[in-house]
Amino acid sequence: MLWETIRLALLSVWRNALRSFLTLLGIVIGVAAVIAMITIGSGTTEKVRSDISKLGSNLLVVQAARPDRSGSTSFTPKQLEAKDVEALKKGLATAKAVAPSAQKSVRVVYGSQNISAQVTGTENDYFTARDWNVESGRAFTESEIRGGTNVCLIGATVRSQFFGSGDPLGQSIRVNRSSCTVIGVLESKGTSGFGQDQDNVVMMPLSGFQRRIAGNRDIGSIFVAAADGVATSDVQAEIETILRETRRIAPGADDNFEIRDMTQIADAMASATTTMTGMLGAVAGVSLLVGGIGIMNIMLVSVTERTREIGIRLAIGAHERHILIQFLVEATVLSLLGGLIGIALGLSLAGVATALLSIPFAPSISIILLAVGFSALIGMVFGFFPALRGARLDPIEALRHE
Repeated sequence: MLWETIRLALLSVWRNALRSFLTLLGIVIGVAAVIAMITIGSGTTEKVRSDISKLGSNLLVVQAARPDRSGSTSFTPKQLEAKDVEALKKGLATAKAVAPSAQKSVRVVYGSQNISAQVTGTENDYFTARDWNVESGRAFTESEIRGGTNVCLIGATVRSQFFGSGDPLGQSIRVNRSSCTVIGVLESKGTSGFGQDQDNVVMMPLSGFQRRIAGNRDIGSIFVAAADGVATSDVQAEIETILRETRRIAPGADDNFEIRDMTQIADAMASATTTMTGMLGAVAGVSLLVGGIGIMNIMLVSVTERTREIGIRLAIGAHERHILIQFLVEATVLSLLGGLIGIALGLSLAGVATALLSIPFAPSISIILLAVGFSALIGMVFGFFPALRGARLDPIEALRHE
């Protein structure tokens, strides 16, 4: 009985192919929009997390605090110093790496070529904190770090610009007005979540950078990587305690430093992206309601057109529930067809969009199944009233209908 009803429903849809297509168009657009929006949003969230993770896992960045524009902060601005780094290295038992760094954007020259690159003065722990491996060559030696020797490691972009596929090791490049020997090449990190090319860098020992490039002893940031299995919030609390004591901050006074937890930043950005995706999905879902209203409208028309057919079926022994099931199945089949076409269209649009935006294609099986179930539910809900109206027709009046 059920399969026969479905066969009759499909036959009815096929007999009025153009009308059926226009009817289910609202469902198609609604499902396609929801699937596309959520898939693109999921891919964007994954990309945000991936880009932030490139900065380093379980990473905290300590910087000197800046007074707000209102001047309401109760601290005197103070640059980070070497003693702050030493205090953290000695006092932080929950960190696997503590690395000072200072940065400056300067011209880097090799032969007749020159580019603008980010030059960073740091120590080897910086590579541990940032999860950054040396692809070829080596890192700094202790004597090079202490003496500020004229050596450097370069990023993939600098290597590509100056040496192409050639070997840069042992070559001399000029950074600002000082020459340095390339001792290593860092693996590619790509673009960060903030749009910065992380491979357009030159790494030098901190003391050499301060003496030859910066011209001062300032430390811009201290990178701290939490040990495996240790929460960054615990490490952050220890850092605050150590630095407040080292920098002699009075009880009750504001910190003259700030700590950025990259894990929290990644979570916040991902949460914002997820919320935006949900809002866009909800707006797109309005099309499903419009499609449901279209199905109800066309089913009411179908009941009116087929009044005599209903009368004949009732007269020869069909029950009300048979008529109810027939029209309900027709509405559900229409809605399901729209849902399936919408899923295919939505995934196709999402695939094109993710390729153009260079974000991961991350379809959600649960969302796809939900879209199928929801489209079927819309068919049943909006088709119920027309089906009930057809089932309750008086057989005699139905047979008289012209």
